[in-house]
Formats: sequence, structure tokens, C-alpha cells
Amino acid sequence: MLLKYFYDKSLAHASYMIGCQRSGEAIVIDPGRNIDPYLDAAEAEGLKITGAAETHIHADFVSGSRELADRVGATLFLSDEGPADWKYLFADKHSTRLLQDGDTFFVGKVKLEVLHTPGHTPESISFVLTDEGGGANVPMGIFTGDFVFVGSIGRPDLLESAAGVVGSADVGARQLYRSIGKFRSLPDHLQVWPAHGAGSACGKGLGAIPSSTVGYERLFNPALQFHDEESFIDYILKDQPETPFYFANMKHVNKVGPELIKNLPELKKLSPQEAAELAPVHIVFDVRPSKEFAAGHLPGTINLPEGSLVQWAGFLADHRSPAYLIASPDRLQSLLVGLRSIGIDSVRGFADVNDVSKSNQMTEKYLSASPQELSDRIRSEEVRVLDVRAETEFREGHIPGAEHRFLGRLLKEIKTIDRSKPVVAQCLGGGRSAIATSILQREGFQVTNMEGGYRAWVASGLPTATA
Repeated sequence: MLLKYFYDKSLAHASYMIGCQRSGEAIVIDPGRNIDPYLDAAEAEGLKITGAAETHIHADFVSGSRELADRVGATLFLSDEGPADWKYLFADKHSTRLLQDGDTFFVGKVKLEVLHTPGHTPESISFVLTDEGGGANVPMGIFTGDFVFVGSIGRPDLLESAAGVVGSADVGARQLYRSIGKFRSLPDHLQVWPAHGAGSACGKGLGAIPSSTVGYERLFNPALQFHDEESFIDYILKDQPETPFYFANMKHVNKVGPELIKNLPELKKLSPQEAAELAPVHIVFDVRPSKEFAAGHLPGTINLPEGSLVQWAGFLADHRSPAYLIASPDRLQSLLVGLRSIGIDSVRGFADVNDVSKSNQMTEKYLSASPQELSDRIRSEEVRVLDVRAETEFREGHIPGAEHRFLGRLLKEIKTIDRSKPVVAQCLGGGRSAIATSILQREGFQVTNMEGGYRAWVASGLPTATA
């Protein structure tokens, strides 16, 4: 048996390829939309990918199962649990086996047994793996999807917070509590292979270690320490991460079936003048580092440095409206892979950043200043501080008088922000506030980015408040 781990850091997404070297077959568990890494790995191991399995209808990335079905004829193994509203609507378009609790299927001599583990979503299933090609012939591990993570558990509120299904958070939390009972009954030695790691918005407090065991999680996972249902529900529904806006679209896309990459339109190359004309009307992301952007950029563009693109584009871009990029041509394909991984298929064109830099279109700049340079203006209320961190961060400590405006909602809520004073954008270290500064400047605010953010403010011995 071969077990290979894949990890997309930008999405904190883990997927797995199981191969049987006797039969030459392989299956991918919870594949991402970019399937090239799986195909390359299978070729290197002399295997053919014959299947793709999903633990649930994902909300945070576009599944690659349909892409594998189209490209290599993989059979899809999909959940048939849960209510009618959460069935896979593209199952009949490909070779598909619908799965229910207790079902088994094979990859050569490797057996996968289905365990229905609802809570994160109603249709959620896990796969218990046994290698029947040798060894002790007992279960070895479990692919938990978004059910149990290392040090955490899947949040049950996404159907309500992302898809608008009123009342589903409480229902999901109670299902999750019962599913935990199934998990606790599994053997201690069973390895746990989750679909996400630290940084994912599919749960709170996820660990950075890629795998664990049932026994370890039973002892140390905070969510598994509750033996009273109401106490568990209070815990699991509190302080969950902000839900990215694109999650609602992802649920729909992965339910009806993602568009195949081959069917997406080609990008148009824009001149600097065309990009400048589009920026005030459409979303145009400039992916340069924030310091370069601050020194000069096209008016109306939003700065999303490449390393932050996938994390924040899902909050800022509307999948139904055209979006554009200012980027180096040699990075374009990588940027598209990232954006398409979260369902942003609406990128229609790009401008070469080298051409834009040489043009006379980069007429806008913004200022940055240290906490010490800004403190007197903040204390005298000459400026308004916008803290763009998450709500939990803000509550733990913030600058006195600061107004909390989460970065992910800033563009949608921009018309509700008071414009009577100049604004200082602030986060923990200055990265998120640089993005916020570009958004605020686009909307006509007089804005300064606080260098070093709240961390530098505290280090300077300046006063703080809690809420």
C-alpha cells in the first residue's frame, strides 16, 4: 500500500492518495481542483488513478473529483447520507458510487469502510482504512475530512453562517456531539488523517501537525473533553472564525458540480490604460508586495500581495462579476490556480505589472507611519482608527477608541464608515491593514497604514483596552 499526503498551504487543505501497488490502482481522498500533483505522483509511482472520494460537500475549496473523472475516468465515491437538499447533483454525469454508513469499497487490496459522521455537514462521512494486502489485516487509520482535526473538530455552523440555513447550527452541533461518540469508540491506535490543518476556517484552533491518533485526540482534543451535550454546544458554537463570503458559493458549486478547467475562458491581456479604466468600476487586484504598492499604483486597484491572495480574495471578489489582475506573466498561472481553487472563475484579464510600472498610470500612493508618529493624533481624536483584525483579536486587546472593522467585510460595509476624519488602518503587524488601506483609498478615504500594527503599539508601551 502507498499513502501519499498533499497539502495546499494557502487553503490549509490536506488531501491523500492511496495506492495499491499490486493492482496498480490509486484513489484520491478529498482532491483539490488542481489535479496535476496527483497525476504526477501517480505516474511517478507507476499507478493509475481510478477513483476519487469525498468526505462531504466542501465549503472552502473547489473539489477536484469531477476534474479527475473527466481527465482520467476516475469513479466518484460520494456520500448518499443526509437530507435531499445536500445530495451531489452531478453524480449521474460520471461513473459514481453513492455511499452510506457501513458500505465498503476497495482500491486493489486496500479496503475503505464508510462511517457516517454528520455535524459539520449532514452528509459528512469518514473512511476507515484497512490494508488487506498484508500485515495484521486490521484497521490502520481514518480519513475524517472536516469531522475531527488534530486538536479540534469541524464547526457545525457553516450551513447557517455561509448558506443561510436558519437553525442548522444547533442541529449540526447536536449531530456532531453524537458523531463524537462514534469516534471515541474507535481503537486508540487508529491514525487520524484530517482534511485541514492550522489556518483553516472550517474549525477553531486547528493544530499544525498533519496527523494524529484516535487515542491522542481522545485525551487532548479540547472538543472531545465534553460529556454533556449542552456544554459541548456552548463550546462549539462560540468564537468560530469569520466565515469567508465565498463559502456559500463553494457549497453550491461543489453540490451542482464545478465547471471543468478546460471550459473556462482565456484571459485577455490589458494595456495599462485599459487596466486604469477598469479599476474604479471592477475589482482589479495588484499582487505586488505592499511596500511597492504603497509607493505607486493605479488608482482604484486593491493590493492583495500574492501570499495573501487566496486567503482574502474570497472575501473581496464577487464570483458573479469580472475581476482582473496586475501581475507578472510568469506568475499568472499560479495565481489562477489559487483563485480557481476557491471558485473565482471570473478573472477576465490581466495587465503585465512591468508594462504598468513603465507607464504614467501609477499616480497614487499612500502613507505609512509608526505608532509613535500616530499616537498624538489618535489620542486627540484627530484621526479615526479602524482595527481590521478578527473580532476575537479585537476583544483580547485594542487601541483605545479604535473602531472594529473586520477586513473581510470592509468592502461590503464601506458606505457605513464615517468619513468626517482621516483614517488610520491597523491590524496586528501591518499586513492586513495594508490591504485595508488600499480598499479605503479606492473608496476616497484619506488613510494612513500603521506600520507594525497593534504589536508595535504594545511594544512601544502605548495604552490598550479590552472588550
